[in-house]
Amino acid sequence: MTIKKANSLKKQVAPFEKSTMKESLWQLMNTVIPFIGLWYLAYISLSVSYWLALLPIIIAAGFLVRIFIIFHDCTHYSFFKSRRLNRVVGTAMGVLTLFPFDQWGRDHSIHHATSGNLDKRGTGDIWTLTVDEYMKAPLTVRIGYRLYRNPLIMFGLGPIYQFLLKNRFNHKGAKKKERMNTYLTNALIAALFSLLIWAVGWQSFVIIQGSIFLLSGSAGIWLFYIQHTFEDSYFEEDQNWEYVKAAVEGSSFYKLPKFIQFLTGNIGYHHVHHLSPRVPNYKLEMAHNSTPPLQNVPTITLATSLKSLRFRLWDEKKKDFVSFKDIKELQKKRISTQVKPEL
Repeated sequence: MTIKKANSLKKQVAPFEKSTMKESLWQLMNTVIPFIGLWYLAYISLSVSYWLALLPIIIAAGFLVRIFIIFHDCTHYSFFKSRRLNRVVGTAMGVLTLFPFDQWGRDHSIHHATSGNLDKRGTGDIWTLTVDEYMKAPLTVRIGYRLYRNPLIMFGLGPIYQFLLKNRFNHKGAKKKERMNTYLTNALIAALFSLLIWAVGWQSFVIIQGSIFLLSGSAGIWLFYIQHTFEDSYFEEDQNWEYVKAAVEGSSFYKLPKFIQFLTGNIGYHHVHHLSPRVPNYKLEMAHNSTPPLQNVPTITLATSLKSLRFRLWDEKKKDFVSFKDIKELQKKRISTQVKPEL
């Protein structure tokens, strides 16, 4: 992509970068209020049976994903015009989603600045090795990578480690502002959870909040995974890496059913978001529909996205993802060349 085309594309999206107070407040109301209502409905239903409570729990988990999208927009300072209001609302949404505003915002900014750059992996992204790196790695690293990429661990244990544990601690060398925000978030989470336990009892709290947390956490990691792990994605070494190309070709257009699109805050238009993080989530679809070049990108659906589960490694030669099975023959060939012929 030429510099001229890249600048033209960014200019076409620029009109959608302005948030509006009315739409932002409406999204807050149609997200947080239903979530609270569904949580309470799950609690009332739990007195009859868990299976009756399961439906409001599942829907509440979807609304918690939507709450995270609001938090996400606030970390980009795109949900409100006021920087301070973004911080206040973002921190509040971070309490509900268990994410510290400054810590995650910092990592996510690095992710945007380095997505698809093979020389700058490791912060705010999914652990991805190239075929060559994997084949040269020690056995312990290969085993660790296979475990990390196992769906049961990534989408099952992943939310527990990332959201419940890792988010509670500051990065080494974090600045005072970031550290204090993490401490504040942890204190508010402890206060909120203590209040809920006092109000409904610890058993009901664990069942309802635990179920919502696991479902929404798994869905959130899946969304982040599929946003950059799909066929014909984009990865380049630093010298060949281009921001706009990485945004448009390395971020997916995940076309979802309308209700799921609503619950996920239009984040399926991830190519638009990476091109311009200042576009609020409620304008991503409009930006996509109004910009013809953005419509000519690979489209992923719920059905076609499932095959990305077998994508494990990035093949620099083929410029595509491959599975562990695909590299077995390459490993055999490498081993055979290392075996010395008998004298």
